[in-house]
Amino acid sequence: MKFYVASSLNNIENVRFISEKLKSKGFIHTYDWTQNERISTINELKEVGQKEKDAIIEADFIVVLLPAGKGSHIEFGIALGQGKKIYLYSLIEEVNNFETTSTFYHLPEVEKCIGTIEELIDIISLNSKFVEHKGRIK
Repeated sequence: MKFYVASSLNNIENVRFISEKLKSKGFIHTYDWTQNERISTINELKEVGQKEKDAIIEADFIVVLLPAGKGSHIEFGIALGQGKKIYLYSLIEEVNNFETTSTFYHLPEVEKCIGTIEELIDIISLNSKFVEHKGRIK
């Protein structure tokens, strides 16, 4: 199965950690934005934006790590619009805080994962095995 990880630059180490853990379990990372150099032109923004959009469309699921910025929420929206499974990760219960949550966080395509990153990886692995066992993914 293919995946994409969305988050803010502040979470870059966690994004890399999740990517490495998933790849070690046989998942395919569609695009690693953490490898980009500092973007300094509009053309570079456009190129990266296209790569990220293509990667989300290619992915079977995406992982969104909170706190996330505006770009991550746009990626969330692209995935939602494409009918992708979304794992929304938070170390704390911020996704359920009525003052800070989003209506879109509570849609059926979104699985909220609260806890450790290791627990997130376990949930993704278990769900993927279930999907493969049911024959939906070949």
